[in-house]
Amino acid sequence: MNINKFIIIAFFSFGYIHSQENKQLSLQEAITLATTKSNQAILADTKIKTSEWELKTVKNNQLPNVSLSGQFFKLTQANVKGNLIPDSGGNLDISQLAIGQATASVPVFNGFKIHNSIKASSSLNQAEVSNAQHTKEQIAMYVTQLYFGLYKTQQMIALTEDYLKSAHQRVVDFQAMEDNGLLAHNDLLKAKLQESDIELSLATAKKNNSVLNFQLANFLQLSEGTKITISDEAFQSLKTLSGNSIERKDLEALTFQEEAAKTNIKIAKGNYYPSLNLIGGYIALDVKNALTVTNAMNFGAGISYDVSSIFKNKKNVEKAKSKALETENQVAILSDKIKEEVQEANENYLLAIKQKEVYEKAQQQAEENYRIVKDKYDNGLSNTNDLLEANVDQLQAKINYTISNSDILQKYYELQFQQGKLTQSIN
Repeated sequence: MNINKFIIIAFFSFGYIHSQENKQLSLQEAITLATTKSNQAILADTKIKTSEWELKTVKNNQLPNVSLSGQFFKLTQANVKGNLIPDSGGNLDISQLAIGQATASVPVFNGFKIHNSIKASSSLNQAEVSNAQHTKEQIAMYVTQLYFGLYKTQQMIALTEDYLKSAHQRVVDFQAMEDNGLLAHNDLLKAKLQESDIELSLATAKKNNSVLNFQLANFLQLSEGTKITISDEAFQSLKTLSGNSIERKDLEALTFQEEAAKTNIKIAKGNYYPSLNLIGGYIALDVKNALTVTNAMNFGAGISYDVSSIFKNKKNVEKAKSKALETENQVAILSDKIKEEVQEANENYLLAIKQKEVYEKAQQQAEENYRIVKDKYDNGLSNTNDLLEANVDQLQAKINYTISNSDILQKYYELQFQQGKLTQSIN
């Protein structure tokens, strides 16, 4: 029984360890996975395919309309008269009628509506392509934020664990000093309180790390239980800005939609013109015992014009013009918004660079301050509050400086996103 329990426990332990797969992942690999494997990326590509089929459907309107029909009827006591048929008087057995017909109609002119419909559909297809590219930019930005957040929590965990060891050792030392009557109990409690605070900070960092790890792994469609690790090397070299050009695909998509809206005005105006079609066909007819017609080819032209469109179509044209004006205004609004977003992202990037310089000085100052306070404390010139406060300041300064490079890189990529160049800058 004990052996069986051991085997079961060992089996589940092996399964748990196996499920906790460690995967080292670069930012480029993460974005490549996200822009090809995520559900959002697949949906964006599917929308492009749908738009392509819609364009092909519109192009079909250029092709001839061909139809075939056949009819068969049973007749009852038919009286048939005509120049080619003597009066049957009901004596002829004309009891059935068969008709076969083929017709073809080719559009020649309809106010350029087919041409403009294809043009508008093509613009909408291009807009969908641009929308998909912008969606993948958004996906890349989302993954980048998760990736940097995960890296920062990993760094915080490593630093906090080191400081927790120091805090625990201080509690041990203070306990020994109190036992020997060299330290007030209140000072030992302060050290224990600091240790508890650091433990809480560590637990919070681990929780945040677990949440971000799950979100990123789930988004990338990685196996459940995958633990993503990030190398420090990716954050050591900083990038320089390559230019201020803006290539926002959402603006490009809206521009294509504006083109389609303007083309829709021409489509609406096309209703003012008549429609002209070339028509051809073939008819076969058989009236039992009376008449047979074969090889009855026919061809000609058909023209139609909706006279009421002179009065009614103006509203359709004005509606199309209003839609085009709406889209034009949306382009202008988005253009201004993009300028603001790029300017803010650029300022955030410059601030991150400045912050690193400040954090570097602050770390040096915090380390020196702790050294001085510790020296004073050892010589009885400073109290426990000063020592613990200096220790916390040192920890925070160390964390700020450690993640300052990643902050600069994150702000750089956020600027690239606002300029519409995130995926190309990473790839």
